[in-house]
Amino acid sequence: MWLRRSKSNLRIHSNSNFSCSSFKDIQSLCADDFSSGSDSVDTPKKVSSIFHRVRLANSVLRSLTSLPSLDPLPESNESSVAADPPLASSASLSLSPENQIQSEPLISLPGAEKRVVVYFTSLRVVRSTFEDCTTVRSILRGMRVLIDERDLSMDSGFTGELQRILGLSDKTKLTLPRVFIGGRYIGGAEEIRRLNETGELKNYVEGLQPAEPGTCEVCGGYRFILCNECSGSHKCYGEKGGFKSCTTCNENGLIRCPSCSCAPF
Repeated sequence: MWLRRSKSNLRIHSNSNFSCSSFKDIQSLCADDFSSGSDSVDTPKKVSSIFHRVRLANSVLRSLTSLPSLDPLPESNESSVAADPPLASSASLSLSPENQIQSEPLISLPGAEKRVVVYFTSLRVVRSTFEDCTTVRSILRGMRVLIDERDLSMDSGFTGELQRILGLSDKTKLTLPRVFIGGRYIGGAEEIRRLNETGELKNYVEGLQPAEPGTCEVCGGYRFILCNECSGSHKCYGEKGGFKSCTTCNENGLIRCPSCSCAPF
């Protein structure tokens, strides 16, 4: 059974002086509002001063926007001058291969007018250099022209030879690969990649001596074989003088393959 609700005779007396330790006194806040009523006379002055500053700022902005604009001619001249070099470079790219080569410092390689000469290295000591050399050789081999490959790691004589051609000192560090097409210096890996991507490399190798298909059976494509005089030891024995350095091969006891290598310059 549910109990019936009955009215309670308990009365709650409200106390006007309400206070709580966890809240601010509402009456004190109201008292502050009433006490600050005497200072309310100064409030319109502060508000009006703020609006006065806003109006002043707006008037200054209107006056600045109404000023005559500056002459943009000097900036346009500077921009036009700065834009001239890219236009010149783009014009040089549109030139024919012959005119573009003549515009650069001429570095010629006598005796190689009908072939491509590549100075490279087959050592994998520096990975980026080895990859550049491999990429350039594969690109040039795809052109089906005669390539005279000169490996500096197989014969140190190519190092001094390349330094003399480029006009560098013996202490100057060489960057490989270096490519000569038709007896003229073209550049390194970046230049060959750019010419191959734009299709201009075919114009450079046009008219050169074609290459024979297949791999050389004598050297296997290495362009070097063991010396027949010293059998690769780079030492020859004589009855009078004893052992002497072989004058036919290089310091590694190798000679260029007579079957696939080009004749020396």
